[in-house]
Amino acid sequence: MTLTELRYIVTLAQERHFRRAAERCFVSQPTLSVAIKKLEEELDIALFERNRSDVRVTMAGERIVAQARKVLEEAELVKQIAQEGKGQLNLPLRVGAIFTVGPYLFPHVIRSIKPIAPEMPLILEENYTGVLRQKLRNGELDAIIISLPFEEADVEIHDLYDEPFEVLIPAGHPLAKQEKITRKQLEKENILMLGEGHCFREQVLNACPGIMKHSDETTIPQGTSLETLRHMVASGLGLTILPSSSTDRHIYDTDTLVERPFAGKIPYRRVSIVWRKRFSRPKAIQALVEAVTSCSLQGAATL
Repeated sequence: MTLTELRYIVTLAQERHFRRAAERCFVSQPTLSVAIKKLEEELDIALFERNRSDVRVTMAGERIVAQARKVLEEAELVKQIAQEGKGQLNLPLRVGAIFTVGPYLFPHVIRSIKPIAPEMPLILEENYTGVLRQKLRNGELDAIIISLPFEEADVEIHDLYDEPFEVLIPAGHPLAKQEKITRKQLEKENILMLGEGHCFREQVLNACPGIMKHSDETTIPQGTSLETLRHMVASGLGLTILPSSSTDRHIYDTDTLVERPFAGKIPYRRVSIVWRKRFSRPKAIQALVEAVTSCSLQGAATL
C-alpha cells in the first residue's frame, strides 16, 4: 500500500462520494476507484459499502481509515521536520477562522504579522467550526480561530480576546433613541439571525433566550453572513445582534444604522486559537498569536 492510496480512502470516507473525493485528490474518478479496489484486494477486506447514491465506510473500514489518517499525519510531520531547517517562519501558515471572525480579524492580522514574520505568508480560509475542526484534525489547516466552547483531543487552545455583543438598529427605530438596550426590549422586536450551523447564532440565543418570542422564523429571512444581516437591518426588516468587531465598518452612516450596547450584564464571546499539540512549528503559532493580540479590534478585550 502507498500513502497515496491511504489518502484516497481517507478522502472518500470524508466525502462519501467518489466524484467529490476524486476532485479533492486531483485524479479522475476511475483512477480513484481502481486504487481503492486494489487496496481492498491487498487487505482482503471491504473498506466501503457502495450504492448508487452513497458510499459508507464498513465497520472494519472505520478502524483502517482512522489508522490511515494517523499515518498521513505522521508522514506530514516528517515533511514538516525536514522543512524546519529552512526556519519555522519561512513557510506559509494555513489558518482557518469561523465566518463571523475571519472577515473582521484577517485584515488586521495581515498588517500586524508582516513585521513579525515577513517571510511567512498566510493561507486563509473561512468556514464553519465543524469543518475547521475536521481540517485541523486531518492536517489540512495548521491553526484555526474559533469561538468557545470548543473541545477536541490532542490540541492546544490559547484564548485571544473577549468580544461583547451589540444591537444593530435602523436609525429611525424608537430604540435608536436609547443609549442602551435591554434583553426584555428585544423580545418585542423582529430579530434577524444567522442560519443554522453558525455558532454565533447559538451564542446569541444562549445569551438572550427570549429574543425570538416575537420573531417568526418561518417568515423572517435568515442571514448567510453578518454583512447580510447588516444590509437587511438597513432595509428595515428588523434588528440584529453583532459581535463588536463587525461594527467597525462604516458602510452605512448614522442616518441609516446605529449600534447600541446592552444594558446590564453584557453578552460576549471568547475567541481562541487552536492547533495540534504535535505541530512542528510552534514559533509560527507564537507569531500568529502575537499578531492577533496586537490588533485593535473594535470593542475586543485582549486576554
